[in-house]
Amino acid sequence: MQRKPTPEEIIAATGKTVPDIIAPNLRVLFCGINPSVYSAAVGHHFARPGNRFWRSLYSAGFTNRLLSPFEDRDLLQFGYGLTNIVDRATARADQLKPEELVQGQQQLIAKVQQYRPRCLAILGISAYRTAFNRPKAVIGKQDELLHGAIAWVLPNPSGLNAHYQLADLQRVYRELLVAIED
Repeated sequence: MQRKPTPEEIIAATGKTVPDIIAPNLRVLFCGINPSVYSAAVGHHFARPGNRFWRSLYSAGFTNRLLSPFEDRDLLQFGYGLTNIVDRATARADQLKPEELVQGQQQLIAKVQQYRPRCLAILGISAYRTAFNRPKAVIGKQDELLHGAIAWVLPNPSGLNAHYQLADLQRVYRELLVAIED
């Protein structure tokens, strides 16, 4: 679907999933908290208008052009993939229970073990703290490796995350890009 979904389609997408975009040996596996109902309605990651993921990737230098959510599969050609901690779509991430995040973390670790990305970038500090039981974690590179993958936490690019403006997102996303290029 490359059109704006109707309000009925968005409501009907509650609880649906968006397929992972994943392959072996990626440079970075970007991991959202869970899909928005908007993303589930259109079947593409970070599709909700106002989400700054695609602009953050481009402005930080991960891609050579601004991709649209409908081109999310094109990330594979750059060596990047997309997944989520929790698969089910909700209107807001705060509708997830802590137990869902912990269970999702276990499934995420299994994906990392199977696909062996160089880096796992989790997009959301609060979700990371809960899912990985790291209450004092901060944005940036984490001390632990996950089955050989560097663990990195980035701010959630949702437009609802007012703590980070686009320039701030660009800066911290760029820090990851510089680190993986070394």
